[in-house]
Amino acid sequence: MESSGAGGGGAMAGLQAAKRALRAELKRRLRALSESEKLRQARLLAAQQVVEHPKYQASSRIAVFLSMPDEVQTAEIIKDIFQRGKECFIPRYKPGGSHMDMIKLASYEEIASLPLTSWNIHQPADDDSREDALSMAGGLDLIFMPGLGFDKTGNRLGRGKGYYDTYLERCTHHPKGKPYTIALAFKEQICDMVPVTENDMKVDEILFESN
Repeated sequence: MESSGAGGGGAMAGLQAAKRALRAELKRRLRALSESEKLRQARLLAAQQVVEHPKYQASSRIAVFLSMPDEVQTAEIIKDIFQRGKECFIPRYKPGGSHMDMIKLASYEEIASLPLTSWNIHQPADDDSREDALSMAGGLDLIFMPGLGFDKTGNRLGRGKGYYDTYLERCTHHPKGKPYTIALAFKEQICDMVPVTENDMKVDEILFESN
């Protein structure tokens, strides 16, 4: 048995190793998915599960990620947000840390003109003065979240940067409180169990194509 002093460190190291192994496995699964299959699942989620979701329909201020190639594509969801006259917010990540803001988007069409980050994701420039969701009393009603893997109890495995966990913690201090969170996933991203630490925030719901 380890001494109690070393036990915590050993457990944490084991947890981080388990996360690394699962990330590698999930990246392998995602690489094996064809573009047509990813598009099929994304369209199914957008057209059926998202737009018909009561939380989505009832929300007026919605944050949504701009997808990387191995994530569920959100373009159709963003278009629908604007078509319904809702307010849309997208992430602005600060490199070198875990800070992220949700910044208001004026239209779907303007995304293509926003600067690209090192991850090849469009986001407003740092000096682009726009509404920050948490600077307003309205806060956010709903956040669509990405991730590498999820289990059915709501545990989420991100990419290890902690952007969303840190952001959701900040949301808890906003007068409106934490928004409802929905993760968008390919069915291949659903795991039996995702290893988590006390800083990892659960998502309220995961949408994926069920078999």
